[in-house]
Amino acid sequence: MFRTVTVGLDGSPESRAAAEWAAREARLRGLPLRIVHVGEPAPVPVAQAPLVGPETRQQWTRQMPRESAEGIRLRHPGLEVFTEQLAGNVAGALCDAAGPAELLVLGSRGFGGLGGFVVGSVSLAVVARVERPVVLVRAGEQAADEHRMDPAGVPSAATPFRPVVLGLDVGHPDDTLLEFAFDAAARRESPLRVVSAWPETAASSYRFPGDVELQDDLERSHRSALAEALRPWRQKFPGVDVTEASRCGSAAQAVVDAARDASLAVVGRRIRSGPLGAHIGHVTHAALHHIAAPVAVVAHG
Repeated sequence: MFRTVTVGLDGSPESRAAAEWAAREARLRGLPLRIVHVGEPAPVPVAQAPLVGPETRQQWTRQMPRESAEGIRLRHPGLEVFTEQLAGNVAGALCDAAGPAELLVLGSRGFGGLGGFVVGSVSLAVVARVERPVVLVRAGEQAADEHRMDPAGVPSAATPFRPVVLGLDVGHPDDTLLEFAFDAAARRESPLRVVSAWPETAASSYRFPGDVELQDDLERSHRSALAEALRPWRQKFPGVDVTEASRCGSAAQAVVDAARDASLAVVGRRIRSGPLGAHIGHVTHAALHHIAAPVAVVAHG
């Protein structure tokens, strides 16, 4: 199958916001938009209810993606949009749908006034298993949210994009993750803010002679490693304005703090399996729950 931006649509507000974000991303990438809807069999009590019988459910299942596609075509003239009906387990079907896609986009329920995500079990299962980039979009996300305010302080989709923020582990910098973030910033003509952190030393809570010098040495070493990891990518993407933020402390908190004004946050997920199944890592977990902007999770080796 040819490359697409693929979005999972279930009719919820968050999935509709994801479909709109996916349409904008498809235009940035010059790719078609593929809308997939997974129809699960209804539980027996629901299927037997007179107001939501099989015919009503089937009609809604066919109509909802089609209407969404028609609306997107009107709002994004020239964008190729097609729909696909899938059946079976939702998480499994979405994982299969992600295989040929350039990236998969899913919705994530808003977390009230706390400015974060409630990541449902389906989204979390897909993020943990899919080896293609997955972007999670909160309900209510609009095009203007990705852009800076206009001179009058009014949200506008006509102003420059807000920064793309990348959380990077300088101990294991991965080319797949770096390329995704630099490419996203280049397509948006936005700054790229790369944030990294190193843990406090075991003796950091104590005061010993030489502690200041040790801390300075660690900071210089970390900054040097970060600059070295970014050097080839600065050369490959010379038009991207890159800023580096390095600090001591929690990597998860550093990424969350740096992404408060982001158009897109990019984090990695190491592909690994254990006795308890796939994992997403604590930094990615924190980003998915506490960053209000769309979050791209990039799987890497």
